[in-house]
Amino acid sequence: MNVGILYAALAYVAWGLFPLYFRQVSAVPSLEIVLHRTVWSLVFLLVVLGAMRRFHLLKPALKSPRQLLLFAVSALLLAGNWLVYVWAVNNGHVIDASLGYFINPLVYVLMGYAFLHERLRPLQWAAVALAGAGVLWLTWQAGQLPWIALLLAASFGLYGLMRKTAPLGTLEGLALETLLLAPLAVPALALWTLSGSSAIAQADAPTVGWLLLAGPITAVPLLLFAAGARRIPLGTLGLLQYIGPTLQLLMGVWVFHEPFQGTRVLGFVLIWAALALYSAEGLWAARRRAAAAMA
Repeated sequence: MNVGILYAALAYVAWGLFPLYFRQVSAVPSLEIVLHRTVWSLVFLLVVLGAMRRFHLLKPALKSPRQLLLFAVSALLLAGNWLVYVWAVNNGHVIDASLGYFINPLVYVLMGYAFLHERLRPLQWAAVALAGAGVLWLTWQAGQLPWIALLLAASFGLYGLMRKTAPLGTLEGLALETLLLAPLAVPALALWTLSGSSAIAQADAPTVGWLLLAGPITAVPLLLFAAGARRIPLGTLGLLQYIGPTLQLLMGVWVFHEPFQGTRVLGFVLIWAALALYSAEGLWAARRRAAAAMA
């Protein structure tokens, strides 16, 4: 149990520190960063799969047109999520990006209700309503929807919904997704480089090195997460997931000095209250189920 908590916590800490990495390559266009992330993640994952002798786990999905189509859709959702996130970080919207991942657990709840016909308990509905009030407050204060947060939450929520029914594990699934993106990413990156306008062609050695590290920086937290998720209850995993957006928020305020006025704080407080209510209700429901099972 303790080792599982450590693995999962390290994964969420790594995700929470992602803005520091993307600021290292902020001179590179966001789309090019995503292309590098796709290509070098694929290279790294193929090496890992080869070392672990798990290539055979990809064969059923590769032979199934339906599964390939589902993974192609999830790959596009993931790439879109990456693009919005990288753009947000490198354009001074780290706090907005953190909001997207605070909202994400409640987006999962709504998607489970809408697409998987999962029933919501009254307190879960109350948590969703409270978060909705927070979003409406932020919209009213800013004069526009918090579109970065909503795009991140929606794209990752849909991605999670797709992967929930996927037959592959985290590592193999990401390998297949990057493999399906490669026919788009590799030619685009090659043309960009041959034109002489890419980072590989123009940037200094440290920037090129950071781009090449995109593979392990993307994949290692996923490996830690997968190792942790197998060892701890979902309730514990759900509480740990707030480490990532909390670190992002703190960096947005204290490291990148983004504005975080009192009126904006109220919107976040409403969303944090919704998450606290949702988490407490989930723990209470889990304990009731455990007690009923032992009776």
